[in-house]
Parts: sequence; C-alpha cells; structure tokens
Amino acid sequence: MIARQVVVRGVVQGVGFRAALVAEARRLGVTGWVRNRADGAVEALVVGGREPVDALVGWAHRGPRFASVSSVEVRDATPDGSPAFTSSVFTVER
Repeated sequence: MIARQVVVRGVVQGVGFRAALVAEARRLGVTGWVRNRADGAVEALVVGGREPVDALVGWAHRGPRFASVSSVEVRDATPDGSPAFTSSVFTVER
C-alpha cells in the first residue's frame, strides 16, 4: 500500500474535477480524499496499490473534459486509513 499527495493546478475548479477524480478513484479501487484549495488548486490524497495509485496520478495530469491542467505536484505521503474516497465539497484550505 502506498499513498501520494497530489496538487493539481490550472483550470481545475468549477469544471467537475473533484467529482471526476472521485469517480476515477472508485473505478480504480483506491481510497483517499479530494478538496479545493483557496489558491485555485485541487489537492488529493490517494491511497492504494502502486499500479492503481499511479494510474490515478496519471489521470490527474489530464483531468476531466473541461479541465486544463497546467501542473501536477506529487509527493509521497503516509496512508491515512481512509475507508472510501470522499470529496469534501465545503472544505477549502486557507
């Protein structure tokens, strides 16, 4: 089991990025969370096997149809034991 913290920048808020990431995470069978940040980025913690986590990180470089990703930061993280992938609609980092 591995974990990655992912910060995606570009046109990634207001285009369904979080919902699409959650759907892709569920399809791949990974867990974690995703949220909007106050700086306009989207941040996620992705936990699972190496191949599905890497696949989701790869997906984040493209995002959903209306997104325009300009950069993706990926860092190793500590698995947090999330039982399921969640989208925190109202959680905005300050």
